[in-house]
Amino acid sequence: MSVKPDIRLVIDVKTQVNDLVQTPLPTEYGEFVLHYYSNSIDNKEHIALVKGDVSHKEQVPVRIHSECFTGDVLGSRRCDCGEQLAMAMQLINDAGFGVLIYLRQEGRGIGLLKKLQAYNLQDQGMDTVDANIHLGYLADEREYSIAASILESLQIKSIQLLTNNPQKIDDLKKLGINVQGRIPVEVIAHHDNVDYLKTKAKKMAHMLFGSQKKQ
Repeated sequence: MSVKPDIRLVIDVKTQVNDLVQTPLPTEYGEFVLHYYSNSIDNKEHIALVKGDVSHKEQVPVRIHSECFTGDVLGSRRCDCGEQLAMAMQLINDAGFGVLIYLRQEGRGIGLLKKLQAYNLQDQGMDTVDANIHLGYLADEREYSIAASILESLQIKSIQLLTNNPQKIDDLKKLGINVQGRIPVEVIAHHDNVDYLKTKAKKMAHMLFGSQKKQ
């Protein structure tokens, strides 16, 4: 059984990030600056899309988005990830400033291979949580110490987090991030992902289907 890192240990051993490259990136959703980060935990290519001047700013709109190849790149309708990514970029662009951090935590941290195996288990009747547990993982293996260090490197004073996930808010607060509020990123459910979304709401306390509460 996989064990999720103790958030207290993540705080004690400070994650180091290094902003190696910044380059302008025009997108369908507006102009951003793409930052490429190295870090002291893994060899993965974590990035941040930054809109406008966020240094020393309060209430910065921030989306911390975990990689979903099937949703973000291929447009899979099994989840809401690709639609959330597009919505977040549009919201940040409309705000005129903000950050989208893209973490390489595929499949809620279990990787692409295991995520695809979980898909097959879901097709046999399991939900997204039970499938991960059946494969020997937690329902959610993600952690956010790299994201927290990126936000600190950008010298952001406080954020408005674009999320439906209350656990993400709690984890970031434990890592010392000043989360002042939440911006929902709830997309319209459809036939292919409605059960997936219902499971996130029921078993993972995601604020969906009108269950949003102010943070």
